[in-house]
Amino acid sequence: MPASEAASALLERADAWLGAVIEIPAAIAVAAEVVILLGSVIMRFVFDHPLDWTDELASIVFLWLASLGSAVALRRGTHMRMTALVARLGARGRALCEALAVAVPCLFLLLMLLPMAQYAQQQWVVLTPALSWHDSIRAAAVPTGAALMIAISVLRIGRRGWRPVLLVIAALAATAVVLRVGEPLLAAIGNWNLLVFFAGLLGVAVLLGAPIAFAFGLATVAYLLCTGSTPLQVVSGRMDEGMSSLILLAVPLFILLGHLVEATGMAKAMVDFLASLLGHVRGGLSYVLIGAMLLVSGISGAKTADMAAVAPVLLPGMKRRGNDEGEMISLLAATGAMAETIPPSLVLITIGSVAGISISALFTGGILPGIVLALMLAVVARQRSREVVANMRRASWRHIGRSFAIALPALVLPMLVRAAVVFGVATATEVSTIGIAYTLVLGTLIYRRLDWRRLYPMLVETAALSGAILFIIGTATAMAWALTQSGFSNSLAQMMTSVPGGRWGFLGISIVTFIVLGSVLEGIPAMVLFAPLLFPVARQLGIHEVQYAMVVILAMGIGLFAPPFGLGYYAACTIGGVSPDLAMRRIWPYLGALLVGLLVVAAVPWFSIGFLH
Repeated sequence: MPASEAASALLERADAWLGAVIEIPAAIAVAAEVVILLGSVIMRFVFDHPLDWTDELASIVFLWLASLGSAVALRRGTHMRMTALVARLGARGRALCEALAVAVPCLFLLLMLLPMAQYAQQQWVVLTPALSWHDSIRAAAVPTGAALMIAISVLRIGRRGWRPVLLVIAALAATAVVLRVGEPLLAAIGNWNLLVFFAGLLGVAVLLGAPIAFAFGLATVAYLLCTGSTPLQVVSGRMDEGMSSLILLAVPLFILLGHLVEATGMAKAMVDFLASLLGHVRGGLSYVLIGAMLLVSGISGAKTADMAAVAPVLLPGMKRRGNDEGEMISLLAATGAMAETIPPSLVLITIGSVAGISISALFTGGILPGIVLALMLAVVARQRSREVVANMRRASWRHIGRSFAIALPALVLPMLVRAAVVFGVATATEVSTIGIAYTLVLGTLIYRRLDWRRLYPMLVETAALSGAILFIIGTATAMAWALTQSGFSNSLAQMMTSVPGGRWGFLGISIVTFIVLGSVLEGIPAMVLFAPLLFPVARQLGIHEVQYAMVVILAMGIGLFAPPFGLGYYAACTIGGVSPDLAMRRIWPYLGALLVGLLVVAAVPWFSIGFLH
């Protein structure tokens, strides 16, 4: 029965109150990270007085940001989901899938709430080195976020009605009974049982529209409960590990930088300059989109932030000129994959840290491969463009010069970000705060388009998007750990090294493997899992480690932005405000162009290592 009007109003007020309880501290956490890290840079570089406690404090605030941000994302319904199949169902089927989208997070969090609390309690005996705080202060963020998300789920169930949810709960309970009864068979088939949990259960949950992060987590918990005696506190520990890596602090900071670049008009200035050069030719705005993603990648380092900075500026104009929405989102997603190696990419930073490769060498080697893929995309974009340019005139040199003068302060930003890392002014994590400060100054004094009233919504949006991304990384890290314990990762590495054909066979199987991994695992957990195993093999076969890094990163990027499982594809659709179904059939020519570019990078090492010496 539908809730009465009084009960509905009460639920609405409870939801609004809970939203404020979550969103305000989440926004404060984002702002606090900027202040902490920028203060650290200033004290170290300007006053030559480094503060030894800033990284610890930033790490504590970061896990709270990730946990609260994931709760904000759940309340707003912005956790990544695949809805292509759901959209084709009837009204009853869609209602059941929406109920599943509520039930899966709620079930996972209910199973994990006590283990998360126990893990946080166990961390009380650990003291941070500089601040001497109990680590439970940091670790308590995960169970707190879980409890808030359970409350959000209960409110959503109350507002939607109980009947479809009860049907879904009955189906989940029946599945649990079948798995429990089948435990002897699951044990007997050995690692083939991975297909049951990580292909069967996970695949069905994702296809039916369950939020992907929670589907990862629930599949992992089901696997551990049915195939061994591992305590679930381990899952909480692995999620903590995945979400709290200080390298990942660059994610919310770069996302905020992307928002500010758009809000201050800097992104528009850069795009307008590119449009003045190319806007009059067929496919001109497609070229501008490709070029803008190359430029903005140097600012943000996070592909979601790149797309968020460029899409609002370009997509409306592309639509007015006759481009199909699905076509635009397909190109946007493809440019996200194209720019995976453009520094300061978060994946480059991660692969350098786990594989022992110079991050400076990776930054140098990542530029040309990105340009190669950009050229491949430009060819396809021109052929598929439907832009109407009959009445478009070539911009005058005076207009181009004026556009360049306006864009010049914004164009300095990518160079400033790179220079700050190269010359040791700031780490790859801290450098975004310099960009944020620079952008705020430009937006206030030069471009004068920054509306300070938009700052709070931007902070909340940054927390929500960061929380969604980081929660996926957390559950993917737990899933990767489960796969490692099963022996799957070692078996995969042995299989890859046994492929005939020497270095070329190894490169070929690496491309296929990482495209698949990129579609089901977020890039950073996949790198943490497989880089230490595969890079030594690449070195033995005579493959330069920087070239191999470019090959596997680009392969994962293609997988990450390829439907039906690629998370980046859904992020592009969300940022563009377009249903994933509209682009599902149009993205493949662009992915084909990326694959051709990847094969060129794999076949010609010079593109990756030509400028290293």
